[in-house]
Amino acid sequence: MEEIVYFDRYQNRECIEKVYGDKALRWTYGTTVGKLSLELLVRKAVFSRWYGWRMDHPASRAKVQPFIEKFELDSSEFLDSPDSYQNFNEFFSRKLKPSARPIDPNPDTIVFPADGRHLCISDLSKTSGLFVKGQMFDVHSLIQDRRISERYSSGSLLLSRLCPVDYHRFHFPVAGVPGPARLINGPLYSVNPVALCQNIHILTTNKRCVTEVETEDLGKVLLIEVGATCVGSICQTFQPGQPVTKGAEKGYFRFGGSSTITLFEQGRIRFDTDLVRNSLQHRELYARIGDHMAVRV
Repeated sequence: MEEIVYFDRYQNRECIEKVYGDKALRWTYGTTVGKLSLELLVRKAVFSRWYGWRMDHPASRAKVQPFIEKFELDSSEFLDSPDSYQNFNEFFSRKLKPSARPIDPNPDTIVFPADGRHLCISDLSKTSGLFVKGQMFDVHSLIQDRRISERYSSGSLLLSRLCPVDYHRFHFPVAGVPGPARLINGPLYSVNPVALCQNIHILTTNKRCVTEVETEDLGKVLLIEVGATCVGSICQTFQPGQPVTKGAEKGYFRFGGSSTITLFEQGRIRFDTDLVRNSLQHRELYARIGDHMAVRV
């Protein structure tokens, strides 16, 4: 299988992704025996609960420093020191210093909801696919609500993929009043491109949470968190019905790679040029929470 190439906004160049558990991932999705084990065990919630339990165990604390060194994480950004975490899951869902992720102050911008690798679709009615040309999922299957999904049939979409090495708290890309998070249960396949290139419908079948945000001038913005293999849980930290500011924390994932999806109504926003350019090449753009990703129209 080919290496995963993305474009780094800050380095202004293509990069090759360092994949946590690369050999296991490629064996699972790239071999006959691996695919059999995927259906029998890996995609099931019990496997992820077991792995999440391991990452909650005090012995997992020993994994923290080697992980930081191997993936070259900048510990100066952490709100707490690396040796303060009691287990790996505490480290994984760590908070950062506010100065590490400043929120774009321009009132006309929309910001990325998470650190990660992003793809956008400006008009869902005219898309040619996400990771692979011609391969796209149905919005109704994603949301499981025909009334809501029709509102976004010609809208705009941002897919944000978080790797295990990323900061794993997700935030509100806009200011507004969020409703409750609605859980849609499902299996837990990987959301790595190795898996998504084979089956983009993973995003519409995996366990996910859906939240509507009522805004002043962007209509209703839909925020979706998608679970994945080894994700212990999707944890919401916001209060439904309470107004939030742009960039405010919404929640966090426990161990594992995960994704968020942001949907906008038709004609409300215009995505940044570099995000659109890379997305048209089916290549993800790396950017961080709080950085601008679109402007309101």
